[in-house]
Amino acid sequence: MMYDFFLDLFGNEILAAIVTGVTPLLFILLFVLFAVWLERKVSAHMQDRLGPMRTGWHGWLQTIADLLKLIQKEDISASANDKPLFNLAPILVFAGSYAAFAAIPFSSYFIGSNLDLGIFFIIGISGLVVAGILMAGWASNNKYSLLGAMRAAAQIISYEIPTILVVLTVVMITRTLNLHTLSEMQTGYIWNWMIFGGPGTGLEKFLLIPLMFIGFLVIYTSTLAEVNRTPFDIPEAESELVSGYHTEYSGMKFAMFFLAEYANMYAVSAIVSALFLGGYQSPIGYLGNLIGVSWLVPIEQFFWFTAKGAFFVFVQMWLRWTLPRLRVDQLMALCWKYLIPIAFVNLIIVGLITVL
Repeated sequence: MMYDFFLDLFGNEILAAIVTGVTPLLFILLFVLFAVWLERKVSAHMQDRLGPMRTGWHGWLQTIADLLKLIQKEDISASANDKPLFNLAPILVFAGSYAAFAAIPFSSYFIGSNLDLGIFFIIGISGLVVAGILMAGWASNNKYSLLGAMRAAAQIISYEIPTILVVLTVVMITRTLNLHTLSEMQTGYIWNWMIFGGPGTGLEKFLLIPLMFIGFLVIYTSTLAEVNRTPFDIPEAESELVSGYHTEYSGMKFAMFFLAEYANMYAVSAIVSALFLGGYQSPIGYLGNLIGVSWLVPIEQFFWFTAKGAFFVFVQMWLRWTLPRLRVDQLMALCWKYLIPIAFVNLIIVGLITVL
């Protein structure tokens, strides 16, 4: 585990614990810097534009320039705001996003905390995000903020139901809630990934393949809604709610909401990768094993896990400029009339296959 590695490296428990906690934070910051630049480039090229070009080579430093701008901005707070809750909300939202990384296994060594209930820990800690969003909407004392917060809370809570049902489907097959153990079970080549029915052979695996593919589509759609990405960005609908629960925020408080949003984008992508696409396992084997260099394997695992998560983040950006925004009634109908029944029937069928 990551803590044990740093403990051996530094020989000090306190220092090892601090570095273990700071490392995921550094990863989030670096990822957000890259993801914001990438989203600008993706959106620009899909609209036949170039995007940022002047600040650094092809705009590489544009996000850093924007960060410096946000740091210098005045922290404005309206007199009608509930100051303590207004200030606490962005911290709480980011804390929920950051805490989720504790149970995400980037490789067989790069794991913050090897929790036996890792999947449910991540789902449970996301409740902090809901509380923070509601807090932001209420404390802003603004009708647009409150409406956006209520929409976001209803959306996140609703779409957690099909997410949990799909997670239970995978748990039925693997008998574990530990994401590290789940990744280890998918070792080998791509055919052992859960989207292809998991490890094993025979009729059971053949029957599970279409069911796992359906589960994959359901959970990926649900995670898009949980992070408020298009076509589920109703809480931030500019034409209706100005900027939703962000409306009254400026400067670094505003930046913390966006930091949390991009951290959530990667977190849900990482969970989908761990559940269905082998986690940190390579689809083609490891060069380190081939040449007999064992320390190279965890680095390769980190690369594959990061690449899988980054690919799904790219798909989220792609969908933003491909699909129109849903109406509120369409959003809820998709969840309660389609995704939940599909996920529930899928769960029952998988249960029957694994038992019989």
